[in-house]
Amino acid sequence: MADASDSPASGRDYRETVFLPETPFPMRGGLPQKEPAIIEAWGDLYGDLRKARQAQGAPLFVLHDGPPYANGDIHIGHALNKTLKDFVVRSRFLLGHDVDFVPGWDCHGLPIEWKIEEQYRAKGRRKDEVSKAEFRAACREYAAGWIEVQKAQFARLGILGDWDNRYATMDFGTEAAIVAEFHKFKNSGQLYRGSKPVMWSPVERTALADAEIEYHDHVSPTVWVKFPVTGATDSHPDDLLAFRHANPSIVIWTTTPWTIPANRAISYGPEIAYGLYEVQSMEQGLEFEPWAKPGDRLIVADKLAEDVFKAAKIATWTRIDAIDPSGLECAHPLAALSPGFGFSVPLLSGDHVTDDAGTGFVHTAPGHGADDYEVWKAHGHHEVPDTVDPDGAYYDHVPLFAGLKVLETEGKKTGKFGPANGAVMEKLIEAGNLLARGRLEHSYPHSWRSRAPVIFRNTPQWFIRMDATLKSGDTLRETALNAIDATAFHPAAGRNRIRSMVEGRPDWLISRQRAWGTPLAMFVDKQTGQPLHDPDVDARILAAVKEGGADAWFDRPDADFLGLHDPAKYEKITDILDVWFDSGCTHAFALEPRDPAHGYTGDRPSHWPADLYLEGSDQHRGWFQSNLLEGSGTRGRAPYRAVLTHGFTQDENGEKMSKSKGNTVDPATVIKESGADILRLWVALVDYAEDQRIGKQILQTTVDAYRKLRNTVRYLLGALSDFDEAERIDYAEMPPLEQFILHRLWELDGQVRTAYAEYRFQDVVRPVLEFCAGDLSALYFDIRKDSLYCDRPDAIRRRAARTVMDAVFLRLTAWLAPLTPFTMEEAWGTRFPEGGSNCARVIPETPAQWANAAEAARWAKVQSVLEVVNDALEAARREKTIGGALDAWPTVTGSDEALAAFDGLDAAEVFRTSGVEMIGGGDAVTVRIDLADHPKCARSWRRVPDVGSDPAYPDLSARDADAVRWWDSQRAS
Repeated sequence: MADASDSPASGRDYRETVFLPETPFPMRGGLPQKEPAIIEAWGDLYGDLRKARQAQGAPLFVLHDGPPYANGDIHIGHALNKTLKDFVVRSRFLLGHDVDFVPGWDCHGLPIEWKIEEQYRAKGRRKDEVSKAEFRAACREYAAGWIEVQKAQFARLGILGDWDNRYATMDFGTEAAIVAEFHKFKNSGQLYRGSKPVMWSPVERTALADAEIEYHDHVSPTVWVKFPVTGATDSHPDDLLAFRHANPSIVIWTTTPWTIPANRAISYGPEIAYGLYEVQSMEQGLEFEPWAKPGDRLIVADKLAEDVFKAAKIATWTRIDAIDPSGLECAHPLAALSPGFGFSVPLLSGDHVTDDAGTGFVHTAPGHGADDYEVWKAHGHHEVPDTVDPDGAYYDHVPLFAGLKVLETEGKKTGKFGPANGAVMEKLIEAGNLLARGRLEHSYPHSWRSRAPVIFRNTPQWFIRMDATLKSGDTLRETALNAIDATAFHPAAGRNRIRSMVEGRPDWLISRQRAWGTPLAMFVDKQTGQPLHDPDVDARILAAVKEGGADAWFDRPDADFLGLHDPAKYEKITDILDVWFDSGCTHAFALEPRDPAHGYTGDRPSHWPADLYLEGSDQHRGWFQSNLLEGSGTRGRAPYRAVLTHGFTQDENGEKMSKSKGNTVDPATVIKESGADILRLWVALVDYAEDQRIGKQILQTTVDAYRKLRNTVRYLLGALSDFDEAERIDYAEMPPLEQFILHRLWELDGQVRTAYAEYRFQDVVRPVLEFCAGDLSALYFDIRKDSLYCDRPDAIRRRAARTVMDAVFLRLTAWLAPLTPFTMEEAWGTRFPEGGSNCARVIPETPAQWANAAEAARWAKVQSVLEVVNDALEAARREKTIGGALDAWPTVTGSDEALAAFDGLDAAEVFRTSGVEMIGGGDAVTVRIDLADHPKCARSWRRVPDVGSDPAYPDLSARDADAVRWWDSQRAS
């Protein structure tokens, strides 16, 4: 139907008789203003949904929330993560489940400690001037404030959950539950205290686990150092090197000169070929005098000799002999400067040594490297020297370097390497044992919190054994690997990723030397060094922590806990637990059984293990793994049945977001400008399994997609105005076009249900968008527009269209409810003001009768012909042969097979033309556009032969005359 302004002159204006769509649902969303009102109207929607589903006996689905950290406004990564979780929660409700989702927060740890330290410094107070109790109280208050801020921000996104019973790792009952989980490891023998090198942050003054480390490019000094050979053990062959060749030196290479004072051995590779080389001459024309001299005798790997000599500016050399390093002993390169370095340095065989780089020998400082420690222990050595203190400075007992900083921990240079490297190199020069030095840019471990470099440092810490046999007969590592195999991963590649990490990880380091956290609440026998195993002591500890939180452990006297045990015989452990252990225990108190002492006051059921964990892909080494190990160690399996991971959000150019770059996207800004549904639709449209991008242009594309969805729903609302159940017709009466649309609904229904069940949200929204733009807007609505506007209301064709549009509306508003809940709620409430919340619905059952493969095949052929006709009509419009499609009467020629698809159809209706001539017998489809040579109906603007056939309405077609007569009679009555 054309616009009313094209109406020919007549004695009557028929515009009032046309049944145009009517709806108060506006074209513009106005989401920033409408969404808060919808949230308020929802009230306790989550609680209402749970009650309703439980009353129906619905199956229970449990999504366990990985806790965000309570220290700032939410960012786009938070928005992505929580929105994906909300998709899961809402879609499971939509599929008929009862859904348990308790939002939680991670509250302990360094970022909050630092923020509180800053606050004290601003007031002129140092941390050590503040009592531990006051400091922890300030941390608790700070975290509590941010929990409330983030809770409101998540709620504004439309996130459903049990907000009234949120969990937090700092709640007293929660801290008690974490201590109880820790006691399970203590009492099962999986816990031990070991002195070994761990990654240590001098800036944060604590040990760090692998999950707390990230790698950044860093430029390190490199040194080639000579260790003079002093002799050999009895195990060395008779042709003793020291007796046959005077004064040789083994050469090592390292990027950490500061560890040379901690050297106790040199490792070599038993399969590597080594040689003794004599320096013949040095490079000429140098601006400095090299440290090597002609006549020097050096032992290096044959494969690396040329590289070593190039670094040392050695021009020519001679290989004197092959060397077997086993059994050799060297002097420490600083021995000549201090008797404190007068010990012998043995050669140790090590499988970790290669001849890919360096010299083929590895300087071994057992207090500052995992491989160094292991090879030192493997050769029967037990004492590991302590060289560097918690602040990153050499201990006072270290000769030549006492007090020098390896890393700066105060002032403007915090996090920078201190003077230790330079001082060690100067002393090596003084001792005559520095062969060469340089600089190397390489990947270096940094703390992910402070972004400062870390060091390996020997220190007593508490560990959970990965390879001790449990009651099950398997080790914790084996139990965890079995649990991984039993878990579904989305995407599937996540299984191999976490499996490789667990296969190779060291024992679980769980102790930290900080103030704000859950304590390792236990006593250790001073004589045996073993933890105290006494159920009564443990019970008193748990009761105290449950009543007063972690402060109770730190502030109450030991006798309160020990009972009949003599406090003088026991050491109270004041370390706190790694925050990953904290959050790794959340399943123990956030899932069933729920204890009101943990802060839970509701009566909504859960179950263990959870059906799903959903976090970023970095959590394979973080939260997924800590939960895996905690659950495996205490319960014999992972606390989850499935794991879903998403990538990270980048800017539009694929670059990492950074405040300094100014390329961040604030979810609050997007919501304020466009609404939460736009942000949610962006999440639905991206492939969350990969890194995704966001920015102004991408958001504009999202707005365009939203507009298509909104306009589709708006059209349906207008077309269904005053739809009455009496209008509904049975499937058997449906015209072919309606049967095709119902088939598409049946097809989509299966796709949507499966996609939601498999967490493929992109495979919900994209097919639905294509359906709206293609099958509905470009085909169905366009074809049926004439019938909707101009057929009399009781006409079968119009009733069929409205019946089908009702089915479409009921399903679109359900399918899209998890993704764009605000818009679908507005649409549902517009049509059914008393119909309750759209979010409470389940997907309507779609009759199997609607499946109609034959009709789908027919319309595929029809649309291929329609495409050719549309192109011809558009060309005719451009050439001004016609004004609109209703001016045309095309002649369509094609094969009998192609045109047979139109049997039983009104081809002119399909083409939106006034008429058509269909001629079979050709090969390819061809179209000729002719003008329709008939009068123009004053109401529908179709040019058809029966215009004027009704004397009462001489300017109308027979169909329109009948409709107007009906309209006139209804108005008269």
